[in-house]
Amino acid sequence: MRVALLAESFLPHMNGVTGSVLHVLRHLAAQGHETLVIAPRSGELTGDLHGARTELLRSVPLPSYPEVRVVFARAARLAAILDRFAPDVVHLASPFVLGWQGVAAADSLRVPAVAVYQTDVAAYAEKYGVPGAAPLAARHIARLHRRATLTLAPSTASLRQLGDLGVDRLRRWGRGVDTAQFSPERRSDAWRARVAPGETVIGYVGRLAPEKQVEDLAALAGLPGTRLVIVGDGPSRPLLERALPHAVFTGHLRGAELGEALASFDVFVHPGETETFGQTIQEALASGVPVVATGVGGPVDLVRSSVDGWLYRPGDLEELRARVADLAGDAGKRRAFAEAAHASVRDRSWDAVCRRLVEHYDEARMLRPIDDALRQRAATRPSAPVRELRARPRWTRYVALGDSLTEGLCDTSRMPHGQHRGWADRLAQLLAHEGTGAEPFRYANLAVRSRRVRDLTAEQLPRAVALRPDLVSILIGANDLVGRRVNVALLARELEAAVRTVRATGADVLLVTPFLPRRRAAALFARPFAAFASEVRRIAESTGALLLDLEALPRIGDLDLWADDKVHLRSRGHRFLAYRAAEVLGVPDAEALGGLDEALHADDDPVMTGTWLRRDALPWVWRRLRGRTAGDGVAAKHSGYVVIRGRGDVRAPVAP
Repeated sequence: MRVALLAESFLPHMNGVTGSVLHVLRHLAAQGHETLVIAPRSGELTGDLHGARTELLRSVPLPSYPEVRVVFARAARLAAILDRFAPDVVHLASPFVLGWQGVAAADSLRVPAVAVYQTDVAAYAEKYGVPGAAPLAARHIARLHRRATLTLAPSTASLRQLGDLGVDRLRRWGRGVDTAQFSPERRSDAWRARVAPGETVIGYVGRLAPEKQVEDLAALAGLPGTRLVIVGDGPSRPLLERALPHAVFTGHLRGAELGEALASFDVFVHPGETETFGQTIQEALASGVPVVATGVGGPVDLVRSSVDGWLYRPGDLEELRARVADLAGDAGKRRAFAEAAHASVRDRSWDAVCRRLVEHYDEARMLRPIDDALRQRAATRPSAPVRELRARPRWTRYVALGDSLTEGLCDTSRMPHGQHRGWADRLAQLLAHEGTGAEPFRYANLAVRSRRVRDLTAEQLPRAVALRPDLVSILIGANDLVGRRVNVALLARELEAAVRTVRATGADVLLVTPFLPRRRAAALFARPFAAFASEVRRIAESTGALLLDLEALPRIGDLDLWADDKVHLRSRGHRFLAYRAAEVLGVPDAEALGGLDEALHADDDPVMTGTWLRRDALPWVWRRLRGRTAGDGVAAKHSGYVVIRGRGDVRAPVAP
């Protein structure tokens, strides 16, 4: 693979962005990939670039922070550079100025762009007191990341932040840690004797800039037997040296010196409230040092309060002092926290993290042609499920609406003869399993084969509202879209009215876009399916419904998920759909559970007899000629609520 990396910041200026890019270059080189780095020119390059080509562009220093350089390059110039390299994917490292032109250049070449969100520029603008800059920066970030093929964010907080800005295609991708450089074995008694003899060392590592809020560490002044050590440099250093007169300032350290200093701390403190991740926090944990950090942003994912450190309320400097004093004054607790800290990062090597990055590259390469085809049809692009964006409500009344797919046709896994299971049944079991048990989980499935949008609004919707659910799933439209004359706008209006009716009751709605198998004959219906899926996205956005956008998950079209009748999902297809829906609804570990379910039940699909023409096609044609459907006379399998225990077994029907 050929990867072009556009970095807003690069050597010789070392920061989180530069460090991540260097680790990515090393991993890609080890795996045989070719790389090109496009970045600001700001001095002599130092460090191993692992065989990467470079295209360094003229830059100017940021007035308030001269170590940061800004490149003003036209998209056409970047496109020419990229065209010569012919990348398979463009990696945008913390994009803002150069990254905006980079995503435009990638678009012009129809190359997928993966944007890696690392810097909360809007928060930085606010910290630096630039009038009106924060909202402008936020809008720019939203536009840029919505334009990228895929956006990678390092923490649940940054996922939520970008989601609130309307950014789609979000995936969580954290940072690795060098467990050789950062290890408890690096702890040095000689370093401690030289820097803080006989004292408990409270340390900070990072840039010395306003957004890091290092001045908050003045709250630690006077803690008995302690010494504050500040590792790093930046524009705020002169002010901090005056504000923290008893602290030791080491300046910028790197490599073995940094590893030695960090491991020699007794407590690591990070007061910044704008961290999208917190790499130095992770490095402290790897060094076996307990951490005290603000309970906001990236640190929330890294620090397990009362296990390997403490999180304190943002801005509460009294609590900051109390948490540090708790650890500084208790050597036994520090040892216990230190062991847990080191254990927490054992599986976060850069190699593992970068392998995951290559998987994201592959996903972006798969999504880009889909995006281009949809743009040609003036349809909106699909967006795959976003994990960990929201805290999941405790739903206790779930009603499924739709047609044969939601009824569960062709999913006979572990079911008596003549009965079907289906993705909605499986989803109900997952939701019941995650319940608290205080209130029983009730489930109704009103879906019936061959039903259309008008049937859903006329028959299923009134019955659903009468059941007073708190969650309703809707997957409908396929039977309308395979007709000869399809009015997509009319179908969308009917569906939107149904969704608004349910939302008016206070219930949540999970909308699912229609989908097709990857068969040649299915291409006849691709255009109306794509147009209706685009309308479903619009409806979800305008009504606040949750969305399972299957156009962003091409796996749903793979023929091994489809039954022998070529129009329904087999058991493994229903499993796939159920667990993707569970991800959207925030069910913990849905992806892992889905893989386990697949492994346990990989061979439970029945073997069909007879030819497809006689078994499936001719009966369908005969019904059409007679004006009938397969759903005539068929009743919903759960027209009222049934109670599902956490293990998934169904009890007797109950009243609503």
